[in-house]
Amino acid sequence: MTPTVFNDHFLLRYRELMDAEDQAFDELEHACEDGDAPHFYKEMALWMTALRAKLAFLERSGLAVSAA
Repeated sequence: MTPTVFNDHFLLRYRELMDAEDQAFDELEHACEDGDAPHFYKEMALWMTALRAKLAFLERSGLAVSAA
């Protein structure tokens, strides 16, 4: 795998993915606080999708992603 180049394009795309994950998590948090189980599970799926997209981008960029 080639090393990651941290240029403006990389940072812009990563910021977009982080923002999408953050927005999805905010919706998940609201559903949890409201006690709305159907909405919570829908938002959980959307948050997990956003998180997977961010992790996949990092892996494609040559950064190893693993649990600590």
